[in-house]
Amino acid sequence: MCNDYRYTKSPDTLREEFSQLKIPLRFSGDATPNYPPYDDIRPNQRAPIIRGGSEGVELSVTPWAWKSPNGKPVFNFRSEGRSFAKSDRCLIPSDGFYEFTKPDDPKRRLKDKHRFTLTGEPWFWIAGLVKEGSFAMLTTAPGPDIAPYHDRQIVVLPRGQGLDWLNLSKPEAEILRPLPEGSLDHQQVR
Repeated sequence: MCNDYRYTKSPDTLREEFSQLKIPLRFSGDATPNYPPYDDIRPNQRAPIIRGGSEGVELSVTPWAWKSPNGKPVFNFRSEGRSFAKSDRCLIPSDGFYEFTKPDDPKRRLKDKHRFTLTGEPWFWIAGLVKEGSFAMLTTAPGPDIAPYHDRQIVVLPRGQGLDWLNLSKPEAEILRPLPEGSLDHQQVR
């Protein structure tokens, strides 16, 4: 499961995105969030998310992972067989996410780290949920680009499809699915 992703763009990137869509972007606490570029965002860290509302969308810097009843962090949430119509949906901006595999060399202790980016795009959305003041990423069956590396994948949405998730303007099954083959670029980074 995805437990590491990146977002290296500035808050201005999101402001420009919603300005072009002519959708007001508000900021939690009425102050423009100031966050650094994140090369590695891991569960329990704070990161930017976008939530919908009656007056546009809101950007906040929010912790990744809520606590399950047994106290374990919930950072990924299975999407199949569920309805999210009454859920607090969010968009998680990202310009890459990581999956880890066992190293080919059994003498190496560190797993191989693989970065995935959306082909031809500088950044994308990950479908998410907010609960208890924290967010989690939605997952689905792996698409052909991820299947060689993991048996699940996060729901990656091209920028033009993000509002479909916030507004549920399309059936959930059309939104919460893996991308077609060749949609994700792969690079082994360790």
